[in-house]
Amino acid sequence: MPAHPIPRPEYPRPQFVRSDWLNLNGAWQFETDRGDSGLERGLLGRELRDEILVPFPPESELSGVGETDFLEAVWYRRSLTLPTAWAGRRVLLHFGAVDHDTTVWADGAEVARHRGGFTPFTADLGDIAGAGKEVVITVRARDPRSGPQARGKQAVRYANHDCNYTRVTGIWQTVWLEPVPDLHLRRPRITPDLAGSAFHLELPLSGNRPGYRVRAVLSDADGEVTRAEARADLDLTPRLHLPVPAGRRREWGPGDPHLYSLRIELLDAEGQVADSAGSYAGLRAVGLRGKAVVLNGRPVFQRLVLDQGWYPDGLMTAPTDEALVRDIELGMAAGFNGARLHQKVFEERFLYHADRLGYLVWGEFGDWGCETGGSSGDNQKPDASYVAQWLEALERDYSHPSVIGWCPLNETYQKLHDRVTQLDDVTRAMFLASKAMDTTRPVIDASGYAHRVAETDIYDAHNYEQDPAAFRELMAGLADGTPFVNSYEDGGPYSQPYRGQPYFVSEFGGIWWDPEAAAQSGQDRSLSWGYGERVRNEEEFHTRFAGLTEVLLRDRDMFGYCYTQLTDVFQEQNGIYRFDRSPKLDVARIRAAQLGSAAIEERDREQA
Repeated sequence: MPAHPIPRPEYPRPQFVRSDWLNLNGAWQFETDRGDSGLERGLLGRELRDEILVPFPPESELSGVGETDFLEAVWYRRSLTLPTAWAGRRVLLHFGAVDHDTTVWADGAEVARHRGGFTPFTADLGDIAGAGKEVVITVRARDPRSGPQARGKQAVRYANHDCNYTRVTGIWQTVWLEPVPDLHLRRPRITPDLAGSAFHLELPLSGNRPGYRVRAVLSDADGEVTRAEARADLDLTPRLHLPVPAGRRREWGPGDPHLYSLRIELLDAEGQVADSAGSYAGLRAVGLRGKAVVLNGRPVFQRLVLDQGWYPDGLMTAPTDEALVRDIELGMAAGFNGARLHQKVFEERFLYHADRLGYLVWGEFGDWGCETGGSSGDNQKPDASYVAQWLEALERDYSHPSVIGWCPLNETYQKLHDRVTQLDDVTRAMFLASKAMDTTRPVIDASGYAHRVAETDIYDAHNYEQDPAAFRELMAGLADGTPFVNSYEDGGPYSQPYRGQPYFVSEFGGIWWDPEAAAQSGQDRSLSWGYGERVRNEEEFHTRFAGLTEVLLRDRDMFGYCYTQLTDVFQEQNGIYRFDRSPKLDVARIRAAQLGSAAIEERDREQA
C-alpha cells in the first residue's frame, strides 16, 4: 500500500492517557460486502481488494472510498508488527466507535464483538499478539437496514432529505493499541466535590494482587496540590479522597475553566510503578434550585446552540482535531456558552476541548424520533441495546466537567396512553441508568415531545414558531405553571404533566436562510431546507433571531435555551455558519442579540 500521513494522530482518550501506544489510523485494506456473505465467501482468510483511510467512514470523501449507497457490511484488514519494547505486557486494541455491529479477529481468532455505532470497545489480544511478531487484524462492521438500530440523523433513504444526513458505516473514530501489565488500571471515575473542596476517585482494576496499592497526585500550575494512596489488594475499585486546600482551590466554569492535572499509579508490592496514566479534573458542581439550574451554586443562563457534529468531507468524523476546537470557538464567538451535542455521541476529544475552553455541553445519544411502531423502513426503534450503549457513553464521559446534564432520548413522538409500551420501558430504563451511573448531574428523560418519566429532573419543549409575537404568546405560561408542552396532532398528550421542574426551550429558531440557495431554488425543500418560511434577506434574519431570543431571555422562570443550529448540514440551511464553517451572517450581531440585550443585563443584575 502507498504510504499516507497518519490522520487524526492525537491521543484519542485525553482523560486517561498512557505514554505507550500505537495509532492505527491510516491505510487499511477494505472491501464492501453488500450481501453480508463475506464470512462464507472467505474474506476473513484473504487479502481485501480495496483500500480505505481510517478513521474516516467509507461514505466520506476523506476515506478515499466515497460510497454513499447502503452498505450492509464492510470489511477491514491490516497487518502490523508489535513493538519489541512491549515484551511481557498484554496488548489492548481500542476502537473509538464503529457503526454498527462489529466483530474483530486477530490472526483469524475472534477477539471482540460489539453492537452500537457511537460507543468505544476494546479487544484484549491476549496470547495472540507477541512483541516483535506480526499480527493480522480483521474487522467486519454490519450496518443492516432491518432490526433495531440507534443511528441518530443518518438517512434511511438513499439520498439526504429534510434534516437527515449521509449515512456512516464502519470505523469512524480512532483505532489504537496500547500495552498494559496483566494487572492494570481501568478507566477512573472522577467526581468533584465542591462543597467539600475535594475530588473523589474510583479506580477500577483488572484484578487484585497482594501488596498492591494505588496512588493519585493532584497538581496545578504551581506544582503538587495533594496526593493519596490506598490498598489495591482488597476490592476491584479502590477509592481515594483528594482534598484541595483553600489556597489552591479554583472552581471550573465558563470564563475560568481551570483544570487540575492528575497522575494515577498502580504500585506493586515493592512500591514500584506497575501501571500509570495521566488525567485531569475540574472542580465544579451542578444543582437545581427551584426552576434554576445552578453551576457552582450560582444560576448561569444557558445560551446553548444545537451542534450536529457533521463535516462535509468527514461526515461524523472531524477531519482534524483543530476542527473540533474550531466548532467550539465558533459557538462562543456567536455568544453561546454551550451546546447540545445533538444526536450522536461526540468523540471524546471534543469534550476535552470543551473542558479546557469552559463550554457547557449536554451529553446525548443518537436515537431521534424512535418509537415502538414507527414508519415503514425506519429501524430506529427502542430496545435493550439502547440502554447498553447509553451506559457505555455514560461510563466514557462521566468525568468531563463540561458535561452538565444528560439527555438519553430526543423527540420520541409516540402518544401517551394507559398501556405501557416498549418506548415507556426503554425511556424509564435509560433515565434510571443515567441516575444510577451519575448522581451528580440532572437528567432529562427525553428532549421534546414525550416526557414519559414523571420525575424527570428537567422539563423542556421544542417550538419552531417563527413569528416572535406568536412565540411570546406560546411561551407565556411558564410563570403560572402551564408552560408550552408539545402535544400530539389531535391535541392528545405525549408527556406526563409538568410538575414545576426547571424548564427550557431546548430547540427553537432554525431560521431558514442561505442566500445562494434562495436565489437558485426558491422554496424547493429538497435542495434547501429549514423551519417555516425562508427569510427574504439577512436583515430579516437578524430581526427574527433577536425577537425570538429576547422572548426567552426575558423569561425569569426559564434557565436557558438551545438555538437550532450552529452550522448548515447538507440541505439543512438553518445554521449560523455554512457547512464548511465559513461565515454567512454577521456573527457580531448574533452575539449582541444574546449578550447585549436589556433582558440579559437585567438577569445578570438580579443574579449578582
